[in-house]
Amino acid sequence: MSLAILYSRALSGMEAPLVTVETHLSNGLPSFTIVGLPETEVKESKDRVRAALQNGRFKFPAQRITVNLAPADLPKESGRFDLPIALGILAATGQIPANALDQYEWVGELSLSGELRPIHGALAMTYGASRSGRSFVLPQHNAAEAALVKEARVYPATSLLQICAHLTGHEPLLRHAPPAEKSLVGDMLDCPDWKDVKGQAHAKRALEIAAAGGHSVLMIGPPGTGKSMLAERLPGILPSMTEQEALESAAIQSLASGRFDVAGWKRRPFRSPHHTASAVAMVGGGSIPKPGEISLAMHGVLFLDELPEFDRKVLEVLREPLESGQITISRATRQANFPAQFQLIAAMNPCPCGYLGHYGGRCRCTPDQVTRYRGKLSGPLLDRIDMQIEVPAVPQEDLLRQREGESSIEVRVRVEKARRLQLTRQHATNARLKAREIDAYCTPDGQGKQLLEQAITRLNISARAYHRILKLARTIADLAGSELVQSSHVAEAIQYRRLDRS
Repeated sequence: MSLAILYSRALSGMEAPLVTVETHLSNGLPSFTIVGLPETEVKESKDRVRAALQNGRFKFPAQRITVNLAPADLPKESGRFDLPIALGILAATGQIPANALDQYEWVGELSLSGELRPIHGALAMTYGASRSGRSFVLPQHNAAEAALVKEARVYPATSLLQICAHLTGHEPLLRHAPPAEKSLVGDMLDCPDWKDVKGQAHAKRALEIAAAGGHSVLMIGPPGTGKSMLAERLPGILPSMTEQEALESAAIQSLASGRFDVAGWKRRPFRSPHHTASAVAMVGGGSIPKPGEISLAMHGVLFLDELPEFDRKVLEVLREPLESGQITISRATRQANFPAQFQLIAAMNPCPCGYLGHYGGRCRCTPDQVTRYRGKLSGPLLDRIDMQIEVPAVPQEDLLRQREGESSIEVRVRVEKARRLQLTRQHATNARLKAREIDAYCTPDGQGKQLLEQAITRLNISARAYHRILKLARTIADLAGSELVQSSHVAEAIQYRRLDRS
């Protein structure tokens, strides 16, 4: 047989499109050609494959070898195609049987000795293979994360020789069993506890509402009032991740870092990039697009401390993902779509020195300096943040009081109850409701409508801010167990739009 056909997977954003690896041998001067839009690392696989076959005591054919990676218009990158190329050569030369090759999909980078090295994006590729009905063969190092896709048939291997022994029937590969539920972490009990934060009852209430409805929050207050402490404890009160949410979050982390640590399964991600981060680091990019911080925070929290210190261009790129829940990265030769359903929590000082209106008049900033400092945040960005709250200095009596208050577990029970109401009613969190859904589920009672009319007139709020107040009021009603959005819920929601009121 001079032609062998195998299947593998490429990566295009979060997608893992099928790649057909066709290997053809013909007479002529010895050569080794790879076609199908390969990147440099794919072209270099010729030398790795040759050395791996020779070191495995296989015969490398002195013929004209042509490898086609189809479809031809899809860019191919990384060394994951080493394994299917090597198997294609062995099958085309009759050194291994070819009758079972189409039952599997193959990925793996080969060392010169024939050992299999780990790849990145294994979770996304395994998910694609499971939908095709084929089994998936990949390096042993990636088996644990790949097995998180429960419907997939995963066969890990350590070397090319082990795979050949499987195909010839001498030593079959063992299927990697999905991890048992009890071995998966899936809990936030090791998160910092909610009761560690002293005082700040208003801020705690606001973050509980944010957790219940998936709302974004901007905390404004002087240094040392607990803004960072509150943000770090938010994942501990968020509802447990569903299987699909955990899979999407893990797949993003696998794409970015090369592999996913199974110990973090079903843990809400918490990302806190430094204010020197670039726009590419925030939203993703590169010649081969990779996910950025907003995607790595998928179904978790993105915390931006010292918000005005971020470059304005970096902050402006957040506007579209906050609305759409995804980001599209376009480059000259390719385009990639990444999900970005994150919960934005931001913190800032009231002025450059941080002490405006607090700590006994220590602020020495001029009005012009304060205006320039706050002007770093554009109106369109602030309008997209659901809640803008003040986090004042902690009173002395609260600071000296012993550690007390509700724990993360107690708050989380209320949050999960409210979240279940939302998913049952509208199959989405309140923060993700569209205009038509807001009219259907968030209409307040008569007094609430009057209160909103007064707020529109006095605060001169935008249509977007109006809708966000309604969604906040709906979440407050859900926490109270109320089917109707009452005037008290609307009044509390308006209080969380501090910058509108100022």
